[in-house]
This record gives sequence, C-alpha cells and structure tokens, in this order.
Amino acid sequence: MRITEDFDAFVAIVEAGSISEAARVIDVPRATLSRQLTRLERRLGTRLLHRTTRRLVPTAAGERLYERARVLIDAAEAALDSVQRLDDVPRGRLRVSMPPLTTPLFGRLFAEFMGRHPEVTVELLATSEHVDLVGRHVDVALRGGIVQASDLIARPLLRTELLAVASPRYLEQVGPIDSVQALERAEHVRGFDGGTRPTHAWPLHDGGSVAVRGRFATNDIMAQLGAVLSGLGVGLLPGALVDAELERGGVVAVLPGVVGRAVSLSAVWVEREFIEPKVRAFVEFAVEWASAGRLLL
Repeated sequence: MRITEDFDAFVAIVEAGSISEAARVIDVPRATLSRQLTRLERRLGTRLLHRTTRRLVPTAAGERLYERARVLIDAAEAALDSVQRLDDVPRGRLRVSMPPLTTPLFGRLFAEFMGRHPEVTVELLATSEHVDLVGRHVDVALRGGIVQASDLIARPLLRTELLAVASPRYLEQVGPIDSVQALERAEHVRGFDGGTRPTHAWPLHDGGSVAVRGRFATNDIMAQLGAVLSGLGVGLLPGALVDAELERGGVVAVLPGVVGRAVSLSAVWVEREFIEPKVRAFVEFAVEWASAGRLLL
C-alpha cells in the first residue's frame, strides 16, 4: 500500500531532519522521498513539515502523525522480527541510550559489536537523562546508579566507588579539607541528579549526606573531571574515571572512606517475555567487554 510507503518516507525525513539526509540513510532517491511527502500532505490536506534555518521540523500535525506512524513502523518491524528471529540471529535496528562521554571507548565497543553482528545497525542516543525506553523506542540503556523501575531488567557491567577529588592547586588555595564541615564550605563541581537537575548533596558512607554548592554544574562527567583538574573545586567522580589521575597526582582524594558510595554501570532493558536476539547479543557483548576490563575509562 502506498500509505505505508509514505509513512516510511515521512518518518525517515523527520528523523534525519532533511529529505537529502533521509534519502542517503535509507538509500532511496531524493526525488522519490519528496514525491511521497507531497502525496501524503495532499492526502491529509495539511502541511506536515516546515523549514527552519537548518532543518525540517514537524508541524503540530506532523508531530502527531510521526508519533503514530513510528508506532506502526515499529510494529511492522517487530512482526518481521518475530519471524526472522526464529533463527536466533541478531539483526535489525538497535537503539541504545547512554551518558555522553568525551572518549572514543564506546565507539570502539559498538564498532566491534557491529563487526561481530553484521545484520545489526546501531542508533546511539547520548543523554544523561534516564529516558523512557518504551516511549523513545530505546532497546538498551547504559546507566549508572541504581535501577529502580520494576519493569526494567539491569545487568551490572562495571562496579566502582564514587570518590571526592580535587586538584593539588585547589587544595593549596583553600587548605586541607579534613572534615565533612570543611568539605561543605568548599567549592563543588556538581553533576546532575538523574541527568535533569544539579545535585545539592553528596552521599556519605555512614548513610548521611553533605550539602554541596558551586558555580559550575554539568551532566557531562568528562567536563566535571576537566573542571576539577583545572582547580575549580572538589568533584565527586567514579574511581574508574579518576584512578589514573590519582596515580599521576593530577587529583588528590578528599576524605576517602567518608564521602562517596559504591555505584555501578548497568545495561538496562524493558522486561518482556522474549528478549530479541539483537538485545541479548549486545548485552552479552558489553558484559564480555566489562569482564575483560575494556570498559575502564
């Protein structure tokens, strides 16, 4: 049916942001996509996309159609997968969400995974927010911290400790931080709680917390490390991230054993009766990387 082809074209254009980019991604002539979009708008009697200075974005009608069309396309892909997956071969589009990190490490992980499973394509969403996996059509999320939602399954990949650290230059300026009270008076480089808002407290090993403040807050963990190394203040960062800097003296631990807690990086997916081969294969591959120590930053 033409309408389903037009839906495919429309969704591809919305997700690519332009007709030319959509044509490249799905390997269809640009003129064909343009014709399908025009046909769909005529059929509906309304404009679905409008152009900003840099890209095509959905109108209100286009946004509503995109949400419905995306569900229909996903359902069609799932129907095909339900037949194809009988051979248990990982294939199809794998959408993954993970925190943004300024490191090529995870690019290598996905490249090697795709090399092992040539029928899988990957779409990686870099965000510190804990996205709605169902609503955003995400198959697997890599998340730090505790997974609390009852409908999610989590497979721990990496366990580490959150450590309070500061540069020697900052400690020379403010003097030794040898108590929780002294830490509370310091300048803090803050992360975001749940990826959505700056944190206002750091955990203590005895179960309490210490209030934190600071002029700089970011949900980018590498930016936090850079700010700490530059002497902006004390940061609370994963040991796996700062161990090398601790060894070379770029940072110094502040109140070790007092401030911080154990955390983990986990692969998270929605609990379903059947786990798709592409999801199972990726989780197993990530576990393999973690077991070999290759997820250490």
